[in-house]
Amino acid sequence: MHRTQSSEAMIFLSGLVGILLVLTAEAKVGKSSQGKYCTETEECLLFDLICETDSYELRHYSSVKWVSTNETGYIMDFALMRAFKRLFGYITGQNMQGKKIEMTAPVVVKVIDQKSFWEERVFRMSFLLPSEHQMTPPKPTDDKVFIQEWPEMKVYVKSYGGWMTCLSDKMKASSLCSSLDLAGSQYNKEYHYAAGYDSPMKWFNRHNEVWLVAEGDPECSSSSEEEYSFFN
Repeated sequence: MHRTQSSEAMIFLSGLVGILLVLTAEAKVGKSSQGKYCTETEECLLFDLICETDSYELRHYSSVKWVSTNETGYIMDFALMRAFKRLFGYITGQNMQGKKIEMTAPVVVKVIDQKSFWEERVFRMSFLLPSEHQMTPPKPTDDKVFIQEWPEMKVYVKSYGGWMTCLSDKMKASSLCSSLDLAGSQYNKEYHYAAGYDSPMKWFNRHNEVWLVAEGDPECSSSSEEEYSFFN
C-alpha cells in the first residue's frame, strides 16, 4: 500500500514538473496583445522591465530558443538581406518536418563592435521560435541555419523609430554607450544586439531597439527611478 502511494506521488510530481516546464516555456514567448511593440505577429518576446531612465530601460529576459544564421559582410544592410532570406526559408518549410512556422517579433541581430566601419564582420540574425516550438524546434535542413538557446540576461535598451540601418544602429548604439558610461554602468562592449519589430511593409510607427548586455550589478541611475515587474 505504501509503495502504491509512493508511486502515485511520483507520477503526480512528474506530471506537475512537466506542466510547469510547459508553462515556463510559454511564459517567455506570449501573445503580442500583451505588449505595445509587436503589432504584426501573433507572438512576441516577453520581458520584465526592471527600471528606466529618460535615456534607456533595463530589462530582464528569460532563457529562450531562437533559429539563427551567420552572414559575413562589410555593411550590415546587405548581409541581413541574405540572412533574412535563409531564416525565412526555415519558417516556410525548409526544416526536417516540413513545418510552416509562424513569424514572431522581434528579429534580433548580434553586431560585433570594436571594428572599423570598413572591416568585414560576422552578423548573426535570429528569429524567435514560437511557444509551440520552444521545447522541440524542427531541425533545419540548411546547414547554415541552427537552433540556439540564449541564456537569461539583463540588457540595457534604447528604443527608436524609423528604419533600422547600419548607420541608425551605429548611432543609437553609440548614444546608449555614452549614457551608460556617464552613469558608470557596466556592460559588454564586444557586441550589441539590434532588434527590429516590424516588417518592411510597415512604413509608419516603426519600432527598433539597441540592446547592450548588462554586467556586474546593473541598475538605472536616475533620481526619478521607478521599478516595475511586468511584460512589455
